[in-house]
Amino acid sequence: MKILASLTGILLAAIGGVVAYRAAFIAPHAAVVITESSVREMPDMWRILAGIALLIAGACLAFFALRPPRRR
Repeated sequence: MKILASLTGILLAAIGGVVAYRAAFIAPHAAVVITESSVREMPDMWRILAGIALLIAGACLAFFALRPPRRR
């Protein structure tokens, strides 16, 4: 069970990292901000935040699944 939980956590963290990276650097930008001096493109922040959340959740799952039990 520990191995399955750790593999699931690693897979979840990897997927979260890929989603966050693609949303920040590769995918087309979601919004365009036009000011008097310049035009900026903004990435999809919700996808970036969701990817980071998956990354953290997967890393925590893998970490806590692989920790040795406490000794009393």
